[in-house]
Amino acid sequence: MLAREQSVSRAAEKLHVTQPAVSMQLRLLEEAVGVALFEQAGRRIRLTDAGEEFRRYAGAAMAQFRELDDAMAQRVGMKKGRIELAIVSTAKYFVPMLLVNFRKRFPGIEVALHIHNRDIISGMLARNEVDLVIMGRAPANIECSATPFATNPLGVVSAPEHPLSRRRRAPLAILADQEFVVREKGSGTRHSMENLFEEHGIAPPVVMEMPSNETIKQAVMAGMGLGFLSLRTVRHELAAGHLTLLDIEGLPLLRHWHVTHLQSKRLSPAAQAFKAFLIEEAGPLVNLWA
Repeated sequence: MLAREQSVSRAAEKLHVTQPAVSMQLRLLEEAVGVALFEQAGRRIRLTDAGEEFRRYAGAAMAQFRELDDAMAQRVGMKKGRIELAIVSTAKYFVPMLLVNFRKRFPGIEVALHIHNRDIISGMLARNEVDLVIMGRAPANIECSATPFATNPLGVVSAPEHPLSRRRRAPLAILADQEFVVREKGSGTRHSMENLFEEHGIAPPVVMEMPSNETIKQAVMAGMGLGFLSLRTVRHELAAGHLTLLDIEGLPLLRHWHVTHLQSKRLSPAAQAFKAFLIEEAGPLVNLWA
C-alpha cells in the first residue's frame, strides 16, 4: 500500500491506522532486511531498487499463501474462500450489486475489492497481486485471459441547456470545437475517447481533467463543458433530466466489460466460481441495474 500511494499519510488512511504506526512498521521492516526500501522524492516517497525487489518477492509469496488457502478451501466444498478482485473505477457503479448476488449463493467467500484507474489496475494484474480484474479492454503488454460479460456503452453528455442538446443525428465532427471535461490520463474511458477522436481527425479542447466520474458529472451539469462517459455511470442523471445524452452519429460507442486474469494464473475455486458467475449471469443483471 505504501509503495502504491507513495505517501505515509495516504497509506495510513487507506489502511485505517495512524501515520506513526505505518512509519514504525516501515522502520522495523527495513531493520529486519538490513537495507533501505524507500527513499524521499520531493513530497513523496518511492521504492529503492532493493524495495522493488522486495515487493516482487513479497507479492509472489502472498500469491502462494492465497493459493494454499484456496486449496484448503476447495476441500471443504466452497464453504470458504477469498477473492482479491480489482476493478477500474467506472465499474464501481454495478460491481457491488453483482457481489451481493454472488454472495447470496456463496456466503462463505470473502471478496477484497480494489478500485483504481486502468493504469494502476494493470500494474496490479502484471504483478499478480490480484486474482481477477474487471476492466474494459485487456492490457496489450500482459499475457492474460479476458472474457467479455457485459456491454459498456460510451457517449457524450451535456447540461440540458447546452445548444447541442437539441441537435439530432449531428456528425461527430461537430464536437471538434466543443470544450470537454475529461478523466485523468491512465483512465480507460479517457483512452476510448482519445482513440475515437483520433480516428475521426478531431481534437476537441480539454478545459479540465478530473479524477472521478462523479466530479465530471457535476462539472458538466454546471455547464463547464461536455463529458465523455460510460452510460452506466449517468443512468440516474439522464433519467432525472440533469444531463442530456447528445445525439451524435456513431455514438454511443459500444464496448464491453471483461473479467481478466493472468494467463498463467491458477485460479482458486472461489475465483473460478466468480468468473463463471460473471460470464453466465452478470450481463442481464448489469443491463437492468445500470
